[in-house]
Amino acid sequence: MEVVKERVGEYALVDSYINKLSKDVPTLVAEPSKYYEVMELMRLHEGLAFDYMSELHATDFVTHMEVYVHLFSYGKKQSVAVKVKLDREAPQVKSVTPLWKGADWPEREAYDLLGIVFEGHPNLSRILMPDDWVGYPLRKDYEPYDVEV
Repeated sequence: MEVVKERVGEYALVDSYINKLSKDVPTLVAEPSKYYEVMELMRLHEGLAFDYMSELHATDFVTHMEVYVHLFSYGKKQSVAVKVKLDREAPQVKSVTPLWKGADWPEREAYDLLGIVFEGHPNLSRILMPDDWVGYPLRKDYEPYDVEV
């Protein structure tokens, strides 16, 4: 996407492609250090104006973590997905809650279940698991203390 390279920098995107498994949605892969800037551009640039965040989820791929965000522009009637690949040992990325308030609980869920830290999140705390829960149950390397749980 040329506007991203122009506004955020030539190396802001690692890749881009049309996702055939997701209704041919254009998908951008952001450099982790540029993720927030890419998302800010998606939200605030008048030519893009992705005003609705329809989904945010995260996945453990054993070698890395991914945060995947689906955006929609009501004015342009256009969808786009933005994903970012994170270091598995210290997965962290800047929170997009200042841009889309609807990111609040999905970011907390990704933190709670996978241990992804969303820097600057207003309330990054457990949302599904008890406060005293040890570990992140959706990580591939998670080993429950009690097998019956």
